[in-house]
Amino acid sequence: MRYFIEIAYNGGNYFGWQRQPEQISVQQVLEETLSTLLRKKLKITGAGRTDAGVHSKQLYAHFDFDEIQDKDELIFRLNSFLPKDISVKNIFEVKDDAHARFNAVQREYEYIISLKKDPFLQNFAFQINNKPNVDLMNEAAKMLLHHKDFQCFSRSKTDVKTYNCTIVKAYWETQNNTLIFTIAADRFLRNMVRAIVGTLLDIGYEKKTLEEFQQILDSKRREEAGASAPAHGLYLTKVVYPDNIHL
Repeated sequence: MRYFIEIAYNGGNYFGWQRQPEQISVQQVLEETLSTLLRKKLKITGAGRTDAGVHSKQLYAHFDFDEIQDKDELIFRLNSFLPKDISVKNIFEVKDDAHARFNAVQREYEYIISLKKDPFLQNFAFQINNKPNVDLMNEAAKMLLHHKDFQCFSRSKTDVKTYNCTIVKAYWETQNNTLIFTIAADRFLRNMVRAIVGTLLDIGYEKKTLEEFQQILDSKRREEAGASAPAHGLYLTKVVYPDNIHL
């Protein structure tokens, strides 16, 4: 039988979701814990890869196993054995061909910026000292909705076949002493969101104009865009699937 497992994690101690030869990853820790409790070596396939230091409020992965008699008990035991920075939120049955990565139709991220020193956000938001022009940043963010090829925001050494993404949501909000950027798309390239955030900050600080932002989009050159924002401010917040994956 195939199961989806829903997890959340603080990525500060991990080199991303995906297994690494020499480094600890969320996938490795979850696979080893699940294999131990179910007494069978299991492989887990995630909805996507988060980079080192990036957090996730919702990520799905799938695995195959014989019938699980008590899913609530397994969730409880997993959370007892897993480190404090990884939690299992749900486990549920899906169709045998359901795929956590390929069946996902939308992914959503948030990037959090702290506008003043906050000890409770130290490892969970990017602190800046001067507030940028949020209106300008939102004008630039709207331009993302009308663009398809995002090679300019992609890590240069990557094995993707296409740089096309359909962004359906991209906006900044001010909440108390934080700025929150929300972006949703059918797929994302490696490092894409952090590169977008860094470039939008250049717009907000008026280092680049809206016209130059359009030129960056059209250039398909990563070196034309701004520096990537730090990983610890980024959160994968939602992964959406069609209803037909469920039994």
